Amino acid sequence: MSDHFFVVTGGPGAGKTSLITELARRGFHTIPESSRAIIREEMARGGDALPWADRMVYAERVLERDLRAYSTAQALPGPVIFDRGIPDILGYLTLCGLPVPPHVAAAAKAARYNARVFLAPYWDEIFTKDTERTQTHAEAEATCAVMRETYTALGYKTTELPRADIATHASFVCAHLAIRP
Repeated sequence: MSDHFFVVTGGPGAGKTSLITELARRGFHTIPESSRAIIREEMARGGDALPWADRMVYAERVLERDLRAYSTAQALPGPVIFDRGIPDILGYLTLCGLPVPPHVAAAAKAARYNARVFLAPYWDEIFTKDTERTQTHAEAEATCAVMRETYTALGYKTTELPRADIATHASFVCAHLAIRP
């Protein structure tokens, strides 16, 4: 387990990436969400490893990139904040009604993060769609619920972020890490 690895998870459009950006600005090591990069790459090359095309291939690409990021982050000192973690892939497959391959379940169990996971709840006031985030409001809410269930089933304790501005989110995370903002 990597006690200095912290995950921010939740549904799409809940402010996770904005929070990660603010925490990086405050000097934390951060790991960006790999799924957005994969979506951009696939769209640019006309590929189908996309959450609205070949979901299983997309999940495998996310897993590969997330495992690489997890391994690379081992060398980073102090808290490392991840925009989604490997268990998110398990949650994604569950949400899609797809079978979870044994190697995905094993990766989610083996690549451990700090027991405290920050959950960005669905928040209608800030939810927006874009070219990479195509989910509906209902899908965003369902994603948040599945991520909470997935992390809880894996033994993590989810701490819900308040529905507040990004600076408040970042200060909330810092307080829970026992670090002054």
